[in-house]
Amino acid sequence: MEIRIPYETVKIKLLENLRRLDFTEDRADLCAELFLRASLEGVPSHGLDRFPVFLNMIKKGKIIPNAVPECIFQQLVFERWNGNFGPGPLNAHFAMARSIELSKKFGVGLVALQHTNHWMRAGNFGLQAAESGVVGICFTNTKPNMPAWGGKEPKLGNNPLVIAIPRANGIILLDMAMSQFSYGKMNTYLRKGEEMPYEAGFDQQGNLTKSPAEIISNELALPVGLWKGAGISLLLDMIASILSGGAATHEVGKSGFEFDLSQVFLCLDPVLLGFNSWSEQKLDQIIQDLKSSTVFQGKEIRFPGEKIAELRRKNLELGIPVDQEVWNKIIVESE
Repeated sequence: MEIRIPYETVKIKLLENLRRLDFTEDRADLCAELFLRASLEGVPSHGLDRFPVFLNMIKKGKIIPNAVPECIFQQLVFERWNGNFGPGPLNAHFAMARSIELSKKFGVGLVALQHTNHWMRAGNFGLQAAESGVVGICFTNTKPNMPAWGGKEPKLGNNPLVIAIPRANGIILLDMAMSQFSYGKMNTYLRKGEEMPYEAGFDQQGNLTKSPAEIISNELALPVGLWKGAGISLLLDMIASILSGGAATHEVGKSGFEFDLSQVFLCLDPVLLGFNSWSEQKLDQIIQDLKSSTVFQGKEIRFPGEKIAELRRKNLELGIPVDQEVWNKIIVESE
């Protein structure tokens, strides 16, 4: 059952949990804000739903609360950092901030991050870039949770990709896994006792299924675009592990946990690269043409990220939507 809790009430409980696990005040505040933002903006599967899992990973020693990134290579627009197994959301926020800083100096900023953890809602970091006025692209590898096309065991990660573009009339944000549905979303449907709205993966016989329990238990998510998504997943893993010098998907999670990930953060500054004078007009024209399309009955065309501001306003006003079971776990952990 979904309930609504005031923003400040939720934040207080998140901070209580984080302080108990030795987060410094400023790191606890940023970490809480990143989880809250995901749920505020309509992505609870990678927001509050994941918070109990995050706490559990800290208790198991897979996430080190106050570990901070360390630069291990630097060459003009490119830097490589060791995340030292710190909290994934904080490491990613730091790496994107560094990429933004490089892009505002050189026009392009590229940061690769090794030995980090799950960054939770990937879109947070695309928005971080776009709100700073730059184009942001970032991606991560994951543990094996998706088969190669034609395979019957998980060999690929669903390796989320984010592309964010600044725009006065609404930031454009694409935040997608290389599987048809993220595992966070599938777990949300599983908790509700519902099937997925479309085929989301394979059963053990290789048949497409809408059953989140079947897919999750076998880790056989359906690649988006079938063989195309499988190919993109493979290449994203290759680039992330090569640039970062960190673990590849087949090396991640050998201990049974998803940690020690590799990530990439790329930013492009419109001013230094000379496309700021026409980008707004060009983007508006593209979206205007997109929305001029005729539609099937009952359908609506939206650009990626269009509903974010509206969802945020609504949830700040009415309270953050959170599953009762998840909220109970957060409450118990803070007591």
